[in-house]
Amino acid sequence: MESNGGINHELPAALDSEFLETAWGIPKSGEKHAPMWIARPKVTDFAVKFEMLFCGVCHSDVHTGTNDWGPCNFPFVGGHELLGRVVEIGSQVTKFKVGDICAVGCFIDSCLKCVNCQKGDEQYCLDGMTGTYNGVKKHGRVGGNQETRTAGGYSASHTVHEDFVCKIPEGMDLEKTSPILCAGVTMYSPLKYWGAASGEKKIVGIVGIGGLGTMGIKLAKALGNDVMAISSSAKKEALAKEKGATMFACSKDPESMKAHAGKCDLILNTVSATHDINAYIPLLAKGGATLVQLGGVTTPHSVSNFPLMMSRISIAGSLIGGIKETQEVIDLCFKNGIYPDCKVVEAKDIDSCWDQLINSNADGVRFVIDIKKSLQNQDYIPK
Repeated sequence: MESNGGINHELPAALDSEFLETAWGIPKSGEKHAPMWIARPKVTDFAVKFEMLFCGVCHSDVHTGTNDWGPCNFPFVGGHELLGRVVEIGSQVTKFKVGDICAVGCFIDSCLKCVNCQKGDEQYCLDGMTGTYNGVKKHGRVGGNQETRTAGGYSASHTVHEDFVCKIPEGMDLEKTSPILCAGVTMYSPLKYWGAASGEKKIVGIVGIGGLGTMGIKLAKALGNDVMAISSSAKKEALAKEKGATMFACSKDPESMKAHAGKCDLILNTVSATHDINAYIPLLAKGGATLVQLGGVTTPHSVSNFPLMMSRISIAGSLIGGIKETQEVIDLCFKNGIYPDCKVVEAKDIDSCWDQLINSNADGVRFVIDIKKSLQNQDYIPK
């Protein structure tokens, strides 16, 4: 039943192949978060069950759960930055053992047969990946009731096929690791694809100095590049340079933009609100530079062909990253001590976190839910 832009469902009783688990989700479209029971799949041959330790709160959760990106299915349990400890494995699992720290990102299944999956780009699966939340179970590796949508990491545990679970190196700061599963790989994948992870120094522009942009600055610098932070607010300069940017351009200051014209080999645009991308094109170097769109803007952009033609400039898009790239960025962050700027919260704070992400994220902070601490709050667990 459609309501407030979303689609409400009555969840069926758990099957024999499922168990009930604690979660925090939105019962119906337009409502606030509440404790609830959800059905999780029991362990099968290739499945890994893990108790949740931390889960990041991503702006994509907000866009999905508020129907910004189209009708969402409710009840809705967000969270696609999952970090946990393995508590049970299937008989055929070879990649994990009980006690390992593991992580799951933005999808938990794909066909694994198409040309993109074979290249390690499961996010571009020709038959469509199965998202960690609100996803359709269609490839056979997500257990349980095949008629219900997937539920994300705002929960006490999950069970996922081992091919879609990543390893966390011993010694990582677990409170700060989960956002790497989305924010980290979203920035790393285009850096790698467009040659900014090859060892050849480039000038990389990062538009939007929020939770995604600050992570991009750190990664681009760690990969040996010079970084230009680009923001509509001159107040972001100090924050951007603190995170590693060596240059700053204010998109609302014509003199600032003129001073940095033609410098960037690559620009990663993280802005998800409606905006004019023509402002950034003069910053691109002539002869083959690229502006990559990473923000989920739902309104079309209007772009003139001539600036692109006269300088052989491209505008492209990129979506998260595959499992191989996700593991690569986890390992890169561990090796270089790179973490998002995080604030640890409890499940009772999810609505407040969403409000802050909707209205402002001036400090570029990523919110991370401490699941174990949340479960200790007897007033905010399902009865």
